[in-house]
Formats: sequence, C-alpha cells, structure tokens
Amino acid sequence: METTIRKVTIIYYRDVSLELMHETVCFPQNNNGRVIISEEFKQGKSVIAVCEGEVNILNKIGDRVENIDVEDEA
Repeated sequence: METTIRKVTIIYYRDVSLELMHETVCFPQNNNGRVIISEEFKQGKSVIAVCEGEVNILNKIGDRVENIDVEDEA
C-alpha cells in the first residue's frame, strides 16, 4: 500500500506563548484522508486548525493589517 503525503498548513499555539503561529508541512494521511501529525511536531504545541495546502495568512489576532497594494478609493 502506497502512503499518500499531503501538504497542510497547521495553525497552533506554543505551550509557552499566546502568539498564534502557523507552519506549512507535509505529513502522511490515513485511509480516511486525515493527516497524521507526528508526535515530534505536536510536542509543545496546541493545534488549532489543519488547513489544506499552503495558506497565506494576512492577519492574525493581535496583528494589524499593513497596506498591501491597495489604493484608497476616497
């Protein structure tokens, strides 16, 4: 049986900080399609969400949105 590898973005908190973090990684998936996150990766983290593919997070809790190629409409 061939192991399927999926690229996912994992959103998490570190156990020692309230800063919301994210990381794009590849993990195998089980027969039901769920990603199997390694114990090594989960060490010291509280996983909040697992997203399909690479996610570009523009703003997190506590961040301020910077001007990103947006023109004022006024």
